Formats: sequence, structure tokens, C-alpha cells
Amino acid sequence: VKEQHGEVFQDIQESGPFASWSHTHIFNQTEEGARLTDSVDYQLPLHAMLPGFLTRFVEKELTRTFKHREEVLRHDLDLHKRYSNAPMTLLISGSSGVVGRHLVPFLTTGGHTVYTLVRRAADSQKNEIYWNPAKGEIDSKSIPKLDAVIHLAGEYIGLGRWSEERKKRVIDSRVQGTSLLVKTMAELEHKPKVFLSSSAIGYYGDTKTEPIDESRGAGRDFLSQVCSTWEESAKPAESLGIRTVIMRMGVALSCKGGALEKLVKAPIGYVRRFGSGQQMFSWLSMDDLLGAILHCIKTESLSGPVNMASPNPVTNEEMIGTMARLTGRPFLPGVPAFILKILYGDMAREILLSGCHALPNKLINSGFEFSYLTLADTLRSQLGIYKEDSDHP
Repeated sequence: VKEQHGEVFQDIQESGPFASWSHTHIFNQTEEGARLTDSVDYQLPLHAMLPGFLTRFVEKELTRTFKHREEVLRHDLDLHKRYSNAPMTLLISGSSGVVGRHLVPFLTTGGHTVYTLVRRAADSQKNEIYWNPAKGEIDSKSIPKLDAVIHLAGEYIGLGRWSEERKKRVIDSRVQGTSLLVKTMAELEHKPKVFLSSSAIGYYGDTKTEPIDESRGAGRDFLSQVCSTWEESAKPAESLGIRTVIMRMGVALSCKGGALEKLVKAPIGYVRRFGSGQQMFSWLSMDDLLGAILHCIKTESLSGPVNMASPNPVTNEEMIGTMARLTGRPFLPGVPAFILKILYGDMAREILLSGCHALPNKLINSGFEFSYLTLADTLRSQLGIYKEDSDHP
């Protein structure tokens, strides 16, 4: 690997799918600002013998990949230019989850120092700190002076039937982890300025098509109970003088985990609808979720529950239809509600057949600007599908 600090570094394949691969990253200062140039030299196995259509396909895929990287880089730089004017030190739980896997590199590339909580033996060289919420254990002596704590950890609710044992684990994991963090922050000599604790729009229950904001009370189903109990366990942080933000998240769309990844991996096509297909789907781009988290850290006027969802939700049928049109994959017959209820019980009623039209009023009123306002643009970005590559809308 060739490297010249601040100017160039180079990745060279030692083993992999290419016969050879050399990727050079070049940084230049221009009148408009810094410029990053990627230069790739590669050879496919048996390159000279391959038909032209195959080499053109590889070239097109590489171009699409780098176009996507450029879009993500521009988005992240714009956010950091706005919010990352001063480096922060942050502690994150749930860093191995879908959101955490995106959030940690996003924050570190913005110049922030990130410590992560892990349940195994911690590696201090990687800024890891041991904790075990079920046992009430945390290595508080290793916690540095923090600007913020971001709490994402909790037992995966999962798709499938919910046993009573699983329901108990889901609630216990959230209460135990949140309570341990609040107790630990109370004992710190230097308390963080802000505590961001996760929740979800499942707090509201099935609201049908009615638009609701943060003033709406909790629903009455299991997911509402989970979120309500989770949020209550975070509230004592407020009495410590720590600004506390409850992140009521919609479905964050990313091809690297969660609902969208499962859809992308569907082997044949997409089920046209679940049940009626008219249940509301409150989504947001993973990139906008990361931006919203950074916005909440830096915006001192924000506290209490904050809906993190796009201002433009769609129905279940619209979501799947947009996926099918953009990817050119076929529709499969819809699945009736009664079959889903027989197969999955409460999970089907509360996730697949339930809807919530959550409005991000507090985010918007505090000055947050969404980068991806339409589902189609979000999916194009996540899937690497660009308008010039496709005739689909």
C-alpha cells in the first residue's frame, strides 16, 4: 500500500476476484476546495479472452459504484461542514446493529472520537468499553469525558412469532441497558451534555392514515408498551441536567441491513402487498437518520421525543411498487391479512399490517433539512440506480 499523508494513498489487491487491482486516491487543493480523484487500474481473469459485453458490464458496475460513493461523500461532507465544526467525544451503545454500523464511521470521518460499548472483552486500542446490562456491569473507569451518549442497543424484535419469553427479553434488554447508562452518567464527574436514547414510531401504535406528531400519546399494543417503557427508563437523565432526546425512529432504509436489505434479497420478485397494502409506511433514508442524529446532538433547543421519519410516508403497496419499478423485478401475488395473522400472530398485526403516519415536526421546526424527500430518490441512492441508467421513474 502506497501512502503519502494528506496527498495520496493506494489500495492494491493481494487476493480477490480480479486478476489485478490498484486503486489510487489522490487529494488536491483547488480554488473551489479539496478534490478527491479515484484512479483504478484493474485486469479481469483471462481479460483478453473475455467477450466485450462482459467487460462493458464490469465497467458499468464500477462506474455506478463510484458514482454512489461520490454521492455519499458529498452528503457526509455537507453535514459535517454544518455540524462538525468542533470535534466531540461520544459513547455509543449498539454499535454492531444496523444503525450503529453506519453511525460510527460517519462520526469518525467527521473528526469525532467514538467509544463503543461491547459485551465481550474490550479492546482499548479500538476505543471499546466493556458493559453487560443484564448483569448491571460497566467499566465506568474507562469512560472518558464525553460530549454525548447515543444509546441504540436493544434485543432485536425480529420477524416471526413473538413468544412470551421473547417479549420479556425485548423489554428487559431496553430497560436494563438504558437504566445502567443513566446510573453510570449520574456517577461521572464530567457528565455528557446530551443523551440520545432510541425509541421508535411503534410508540404510537396503529394510527391508520391519520398524520400524527410528537404530541400524540402511546398506543396500546405490545410495541407501544416496549417503546413507552424504554422511554420512561431514559427520563431520569433529565433530572441530572443532561439534555435528553428520545429518537422515535421510522424504518431507516439501507441496503446494508434492516427491511430494505431483506427486500433486495428477495429471490424472485416482490409480494405486491401485505393485507390491504394501505397501511402507512413511515421511512427515512439511513443517510438522513445519521444527519438527524448529528443535528439532535448539536441543536440545544431539541429535547424530549423527536420523530425521525420522512415527511413523505407512503403506503405498503406504494413502497413495494416503487421497488419493483426501479429494479424491474416482477410483482408476486399479495398475501391476505388472515394468512399473515395465522403464521405470525401479534407480529403480523403490529408490524406487517399496522401503519403509522409520523410527521417529523420537531426536526423540521428546529432547522433540519432532509436530503432525500422522496422514496424513489432514496431507493435510487441506496440501490445505486441513477436516472440515466434506467427508464424507470
